[in-house]
Amino acid sequence: MRKNSNKNLRINEEVMRELSKIIREVKDPRIHPLTSVVAVEVAPDLKTAKAFISVLGDEEAQKNTLVGLKSAEGYIRRELAHSVNLRNTPQITFIMDQSIEYGIRMSHMIDEVMGNDTKNEEE
Repeated sequence: MRKNSNKNLRINEEVMRELSKIIREVKDPRIHPLTSVVAVEVAPDLKTAKAFISVLGDEEAQKNTLVGLKSAEGYIRRELAHSVNLRNTPQITFIMDQSIEYGIRMSHMIDEVMGNDTKNEEE
């Protein structure tokens, strides 16, 4: 199976949907309530998966969420095996995704520049 085949894309979407449900159910207080799964990349052999996680909060909340997810990895994998019917349940690696935060920061910078432009035009 190729990496970008239709089957692999469907598996990625299904695993992402189920992972987001399972993470909401985890009772670990270290996991921030505003944690979302941005993307999932399941390897073509279904042995490993990279889950890109976004946390809306400060840096400490992000670190605590990654620690909480690491400790709940066995539970998450078992629940994923029950909810998604795959030949192999992938070993999940959680990766912090900063793209949403980066986009917000860039948007604020653009707004500042545009605000300075309109002030210069008015003068």
